[in-house]
Amino acid sequence: MVLLFIPSIVSIKVEAGFVSSAVIMMHIYSEANFTLSLFFNELGLMMVGFGVALLVNMYMGDFQKQMDHYRLQIEELYRKIFSEIAKYLENGDTNWDGKELIEADQILNKAKSLAFIDVENHITRKENEFYVYFDMRERQLEIIERVLPKITTLPVMVQQAQLVADFMRDLSQNVHSGNTARSFRDKLEIVKEEFADMPLPESHEKFLAMASLYQFIEEMDEYLVIKQSFKGLNVNR
Repeated sequence: MVLLFIPSIVSIKVEAGFVSSAVIMMHIYSEANFTLSLFFNELGLMMVGFGVALLVNMYMGDFQKQMDHYRLQIEELYRKIFSEIAKYLENGDTNWDGKELIEADQILNKAKSLAFIDVENHITRKENEFYVYFDMRERQLEIIERVLPKITTLPVMVQQAQLVADFMRDLSQNVHSGNTARSFRDKLEIVKEEFADMPLPESHEKFLAMASLYQFIEEMDEYLVIKQSFKGLNVNR
């Protein structure tokens, strides 16, 4: 019976009920006689077990403080990354080793796992706002990692680099869980307009540099679009 029971519950995707069901079956097997009193006894055992589990789940402690700590770490790392990009665009050289990118990826993996567990521990929750937040940051990190080579491989520094540097420094000082992406997208449009008003490149190298910078700001616009779609976190700060 057990050999038939296991594939049956797997096929209908109710594996979580295997342990309690197996216990009840073994009770009936040991009695070797199914009676109405035994039925009510097993039903009572199920109600006690499931009732206690339900109460524990309802009052399960959450991980909000820890997730908020991860949020602050991520935002600080993003500030550092943007600040280093601005420095590179201004000076053409930096000693930055990019370790913040690795740290951000590691923290995001931990944070998303924790947020998922928090949802699983509370049957009344269908979605965790922190999970949505960390998922949003993860998609932004993919863009950051994709655009960095466009900056670090500039053949020469051009006048437009300072415009982008100023924007990135401003952005680095405004990384938070609120939603101000719309205002920064407006600022980025101004950068694009100033870009267009500047003199045309005098050499092939400058042309390549300008093209890379323009691609960079287009990618940063996508970064902001992702943030704009996020409604914001309800945190005490």
